[in-house]
Amino acid sequence: MKYYIISGERSGDLHASNLIRAIKALDPKATFRGMGGDYSKNEGLSLCAHYDEVAVMGFVEVLFGFRKVLKYLSLVKKDFLENKPDILILVDYGGFNMKMAAFGKENNIPVHYYIPPKVWAWNQKRAYKIKEFTDQVYSILPFEPAFFERFGVKAQYVGNPLLDEIAKFEPHPFFHQKNNLSYSPIIALLPGSRKQELANMMQVMLQVVKKFPNAQFVIAGVTNLGSALYEPALKAGIKVIYEQTYDLLYHANAAVVTSGTATLETALFRVPQVVVYKTSGISYAIAKRLIRVPFISLVNLIADRKVVAELIQDDYNIENLSQELNLILSNILHKADILDGYTEIKEKLGNNSASDTVARMICGSLEI
Repeated sequence: MKYYIISGERSGDLHASNLIRAIKALDPKATFRGMGGDYSKNEGLSLCAHYDEVAVMGFVEVLFGFRKVLKYLSLVKKDFLENKPDILILVDYGGFNMKMAAFGKENNIPVHYYIPPKVWAWNQKRAYKIKEFTDQVYSILPFEPAFFERFGVKAQYVGNPLLDEIAKFEPHPFFHQKNNLSYSPIIALLPGSRKQELANMMQVMLQVVKKFPNAQFVIAGVTNLGSALYEPALKAGIKVIYEQTYDLLYHANAAVVTSGTATLETALFRVPQVVVYKTSGISYAIAKRLIRVPFISLVNLIADRKVVAELIQDDYNIENLSQELNLILSNILHKADILDGYTEIKEKLGNNSASDTVARMICGSLEI
């Protein structure tokens, strides 16, 4: 069978790569084409475009980058028609992939959506578009199927793919020595995997370091962004270690995490965290009017209550961040409450292997 798969950022690319591996085990003659990144490429996805070429984020930033997105949307549509796949598999990346879902349906190709758009957060009526343009939806958040059911969308909770990733992880036996780290308490800084995130998040993270002279701050770097973006941290004497996020979380005593998938990863490693987020003033003003959920972090959304502190926009400052980190590092009861919340989240996520489950359902729909 010919599979066309589209992901548009780092975490989606990772989940797409694991899905490709699971499909290959069931369909040895499978071929894969589409848009993604290095993870998917290494698993056998023939790229028509790398997501790095397309990525923009934020309401205002998307408007300025709209021409670029349209250019790549046109490129992917043309490539899709030329390759005539048997199925279109969309992984996260809501804005772009919803347009591709409509295009796939228009061309009578089955459309399966793995990690659907977070329409429950804002403009919930978009769920009707998901119903119109998709044949099957695979949710990775346990509260999503009940939400989608209200709009007539048959979404199945398949487990969370982060559980699969973390289950495969084996800590490096000489992590500290490898990275020239001391054995002082580690505070992990996860500023994000996009250029705009780094620019918005790094400044406060770096300024809070001097408030904790007995700890060592370590940034989880990603190589696809290039080392130049981490220069401010290096000049401040802060370690940046690349592509070792799980090792860093395994050894960390606390973490400051930009809102996104990393907040759930941090929770699954049972590291007490402060979730932070900042964007442009205009983007924030628009988002504040549109967002319909009480939290921004996956941790709090899954728990359906406040488990970890969220510092958003103007609340994300040196004083507030220092206060929250002090609570984590010095208040045993506060730390215990966070860890109890993490246990609750893990129970809600269950133990399904998401990649294997989705692969079986996709291949079953194709009668393989």
